[in-house]
Amino acid sequence: MSQEEDGPRGPAAGTPTSGTGAPAAAPPVPALPPGRGPRVRAAIRRVAVVAAQLIVIAAALVGLGYLLGRLWVVLFPVVLGLLLTTVLWPTVRFLRAHRWPPALAAATVLLAFLALLTALGILVVPPVVGQIGELTDQATAGLEQVRKWLTGPPLNLGEDQIGETIDNVFSALQSNAQNIAGYVLTWATSVGSGVVNAVLALVLCFFFLKDGPRWVPWLAAQTGPRAAVHVAQLSDRSWRTLSEFIRQQALVGFIDAFFIGIGLWAFGVPLVLPLAVLTFFAAFIPIIGAFVAGAFAVLIALVDRGPTTALIILGIVVAVQQVEGNVLQPLLQGRGLSLHPAVVILAVAAGSSLAGITGAFLAVPVAAIVAVAYRYARDHLDNHSSAADPAGAPEPPPVASAPAREADDRG
Repeated sequence: MSQEEDGPRGPAAGTPTSGTGAPAAAPPVPALPPGRGPRVRAAIRRVAVVAAQLIVIAAALVGLGYLLGRLWVVLFPVVLGLLLTTVLWPTVRFLRAHRWPPALAAATVLLAFLALLTALGILVVPPVVGQIGELTDQATAGLEQVRKWLTGPPLNLGEDQIGETIDNVFSALQSNAQNIAGYVLTWATSVGSGVVNAVLALVLCFFFLKDGPRWVPWLAAQTGPRAAVHVAQLSDRSWRTLSEFIRQQALVGFIDAFFIGIGLWAFGVPLVLPLAVLTFFAAFIPIIGAFVAGAFAVLIALVDRGPTTALIILGIVVAVQQVEGNVLQPLLQGRGLSLHPAVVILAVAAGSSLAGITGAFLAVPVAAIVAVAYRYARDHLDNHSSAADPAGAPEPPPVASAPAREADDRG
């Protein structure tokens, strides 16, 4: 045998040894906490369940949005009729309390409202038509001043460059003439559809005003006994929220229109009444509407009176809007809508991107209704008592019996 085979066997190469030559002990392996594997698997299962629930909820929301989009032609007159009903119902209720028949009270109030809109149109349209030519001439003169400013120091742009830019604009317009014609046709179609929707909304508004107190009992009766209570409660809260929103925005719009109109009249800006009316209706699109109406007022002042008057009008608009946002809205809203301004802006942006001006107008009421439903579900789940029922138990919906309906019609 060789020496390697006969000799004493030492420690293997690379094996750590202690100072005495004995092999060092291997570092201890950390012991895993007992039960970690089952807990990890349980956490993964919970995450998977939550992810599946989120996917189902997202799919349901997408499907609901698609369904609402397909049915929007039918839903829009209904929503518009409901909003109009919230405006006219207090007067109808007053007449019904004084023994007016429901149909006569609804028809009288609705016809009076249409007469008021017609009178407002008669007051607004002639000044706009009469002064549009003058404003056009002033706008042309303003553009000529801009051209002179561009050709003079410090820019010193040549007439050829300006002429080339104008030619490019006209070439672009001519090349897109077909698209522009399509836009005009689409706009005309939208106007026709708007007229049809307005007529349907007025007809629905008449029936809502005439049969208003019977809608909630009828709607609750179409559901099961457990859901009827929630339907009645949500309907009542949604109705109060819509009514409060309309009243608040109408009062805020009137105050804005009054003070901005006074400022326009004091500095001789034309189209005072049309701009005041625009400011009033723009108030129903919170934040964004006030900005757009103020921009129109400043633009008209700039075209007609020059930059100094335009800056003064801008200061008046900003001051009025600051008073509205910091004083009027907190005082009027109280515990009403309770929507954060960021939520309002996002709702208006989403509504305008989905449905244009109509979406911007309906965005805040819809957001308020969603907030009402969320708060109701939260309070119900947390067993919080509502303001209407301190004990916390919801009241049953009124019975939609024939004698009750007849008594309500007479009242």
